[in-house]
Amino acid sequence: MWICNFIIAASMTMVLPFLSLYISTFGDFSAEYVQRWSGFIFGVTFVTAFFMSPIWGRIGDKYGFKPILIINGLGIASSIFLMGFMHHVHGLFLLRLVMGIVTGFIPTSIALIAKQTPKKEAGETLGTLQMGTVSGTLFGPLIGGVMADSFGFQYTFIITSLSIVLATMVVIFGIVEKSNGLNKVKERPSRKAVIQLILQRRMLVSVMAIAFIVQAGLFSIQPLLSLYVSQLTKADSVAFLSGLAFSATGFGNLLLTRKWGKLGDEIGFDKVLMILLVLSAVLIVPQALVTDLWQLVILRFLFGMAVGGMLPCITAYIRTEAPFELQGEVLGYNQSFRFLGNVVGPVIGGVLSGYIGISSVFYVTGFLFLLAFGVLWWSSKQSEAKIKEIY
Repeated sequence: MWICNFIIAASMTMVLPFLSLYISTFGDFSAEYVQRWSGFIFGVTFVTAFFMSPIWGRIGDKYGFKPILIINGLGIASSIFLMGFMHHVHGLFLLRLVMGIVTGFIPTSIALIAKQTPKKEAGETLGTLQMGTVSGTLFGPLIGGVMADSFGFQYTFIITSLSIVLATMVVIFGIVEKSNGLNKVKERPSRKAVIQLILQRRMLVSVMAIAFIVQAGLFSIQPLLSLYVSQLTKADSVAFLSGLAFSATGFGNLLLTRKWGKLGDEIGFDKVLMILLVLSAVLIVPQALVTDLWQLVILRFLFGMAVGGMLPCITAYIRTEAPFELQGEVLGYNQSFRFLGNVVGPVIGGVLSGYIGISSVFYVTGFLFLLAFGVLWWSSKQSEAKIKEIY
């Protein structure tokens, strides 16, 4: 599964550094127009993914996650292949909207591993799995930037789709999912009952809200990073340098992701999340003040060291709180919150950058991280007070 996540993440992030540059080739557009549509096109995929994620999770709990991985893998590959043949923003927008139906390979793989991992090892195991995703994210933008500069955008999309097909073949022939009779024996609760279960647990709701806030913060700048890099350098190979800026965050992720997960196993995932949220806020704001590309790369590397532990900690916390037979669906709802953040983030980034400038997006992202810290701190105190009342 580590290998599959590496290939999928690398393939998916190959196109991120030059998405705004690709839109620029469709016509003679203003910078504001390109920035706005970069945010819309990047984020629209997650609108349909927001609704589909709990459905995939529920199906996975009942029938297994491997078939879902295969469907999602082939669906993503087909969508990315067709992107290489688009010639206007509206077609690309609609294609990425449809792509959201099957944008669930990595979340489904996380649910698969989380459900088959002992609770006491959840943080470290999910951190290890996250390293596969991070490693792919690390090399993907670099590979995509080199290919875009060397072969053009269209061939980059085609090669990306073939790489995803390869990962799907690995799932078909190399992944064995352990069946669990518990899910077949017990009568499954309705979706309404599952939602009520989530709402009854304050910390579970707070962690999902934090997942939304964090994703909105992270994705507010993602579609705009290549344009920001182009403002910091006069070099011709902007796609490659954008990939370098993307990958710097991945390098930081790679160093500490597993250690953050292991620390969460030892002291609690909520405490680790608080530390990471404050560190991320401190490290994202100075990125708005850089004057050279090397400064941005260093700051994004340090930022990656902090932000890389958030997803394993959030997933592991849900893994320890949700009933075993419902973990896929509960993780699906958490993924929906993340997808909603993926939608809201690029829209916020696109609008802010169009009216105020790209630098303002870094300040807003820092505020969102601090807001998430406040939500988690308040929920943690409320839970502690409730426990004291009981005992």
